[in-house]
Amino acid sequence: QVQLVESGGGLVQAGGSLRLSCTLSGRTFRWYAMGWFRQAPGKEREQVAAIGDGDSYYADSVKGRFTVSRDNAKNTVYLQMNSLKLEDTAVYYCAADRRSPREWGVPVYWGQGTQVTVSS
Repeated sequence: QVQLVESGGGLVQAGGSLRLSCTLSGRTFRWYAMGWFRQAPGKEREQVAAIGDGDSYYADSVKGRFTVSRDNAKNTVYLQMNSLKLEDTAVYYCAADRRSPREWGVPVYWGQGTQVTVSS
């Protein structure tokens, strides 16, 4: 069974940076496309970024500020978040699926989420 554990959330001032990490266990990491979603209070969950086998995808709202990467040797996917804005405040979730991100509707596996709060 796939398990995903996120870390790296916290409180940061606007304009600052955070890096989220998500480690997959229970299956072979390189088989999975990985993604990051977020949900702010009162808003729908949105996909932020995803990375497959050499391809990556970003929501328009984070392009140029966020970078998704993966380290197959460490079974870990990262989300580097720079130039953070107040509207980036949300619970961030890691997700995994063996399908390409282009085929995702709702990924199969989810982490527990980590809170990111951006203050003014």
